[in-house]
Amino acid sequence: MTRIFSGVKPTGHLTLGNYLGAVRQWVAADQEPQDALFCVVDLHALTVEHDPARVRRLSRQAATLLLAAGLSPEKCTLFVQSHVDEHTRLAYLLECTATDGELRRMIQYKEKAAAAQAAGAGVRLSLLTYPVLMAADILAYDTDEVPVGEDQRQHVELTRDLAVRFNQRYGHTFAVPKVTLPAVAARVMDLQDPTSKMGKSGDAGAGVVFMLDEPGAVVKKVMRAVTDSGDGGVVYDRAARPGVANLLDILGACTGAEPAVLAEGYGGYGALKRDVADAVVELLRPVRERHAELAADPGAVEKVLRAGAERARGLARPVVDRAYRAIGLLER
Repeated sequence: MTRIFSGVKPTGHLTLGNYLGAVRQWVAADQEPQDALFCVVDLHALTVEHDPARVRRLSRQAATLLLAAGLSPEKCTLFVQSHVDEHTRLAYLLECTATDGELRRMIQYKEKAAAAQAAGAGVRLSLLTYPVLMAADILAYDTDEVPVGEDQRQHVELTRDLAVRFNQRYGHTFAVPKVTLPAVAARVMDLQDPTSKMGKSGDAGAGVVFMLDEPGAVVKKVMRAVTDSGDGGVVYDRAARPGVANLLDILGACTGAEPAVLAEGYGGYGALKRDVADAVVELLRPVRERHAELAADPGAVEKVLRAGAERARGLARPVVDRAYRAIGLLER
């Protein structure tokens, strides 16, 4: 049975991009028949300035949304990263395996560090080392496949490199995972800046549709989406017409139709935007309704997370203990 691991970081409210690019795939294909683990990676939210209460709130919300979207405790393991100590136990061993140069070459580190420095803020050491913690998240479970977006491919490649290096130095210890990318809507772009990914950190962004947005808010954001200048009509061209292409990608992901084929049915932007808005509202409606039901009974969600953490610990502990022995540490 193929073991899958993936996670979501509680740095903001989950978006339409998270749903179309990852969560829907987890629900539809990854949790069954595979042995799948899905994690709210709350420790990764600490790499930047944060409000502790907000991290707790968003962690609980993310877990509730994953359940509302269709992840089933009977089919997969859902848990919170900080509830399983093996993640941080293994992270230090992998820090002793990785190099400073490897981590400083990570694109996300370079971008985020540059932005922090430009703003006159300090750069936390954890921002540099968090790809190693991500590697620990994955390797602790003998993971075979890691379904992630394109922006995380580099981190999974680092994970593979660290697993191979550790195995070569200390004997075979870790499975070497492979990255799997979603076939459709892997990158949903910001409605106001279609050259940038729709990110959950921009909580006030007019170009970000959140999974819990009310229908009226969804319609407003889509109808105000940036299209493209010129009189070329509705054409699917990611390079030349990114705004229109983004809308067509979203509609295609919602309906299952090919974006280029959808483009042929529209003579103007207005009708396209209305159809996109309607499709997104209907796509998210059952998730919002189920989230409201689950949020009304937080004890049930916490029970799922406790059970998930217990199973995750049972899977990870033998792997991490094996790594401790391999690298030369005395057994406890």
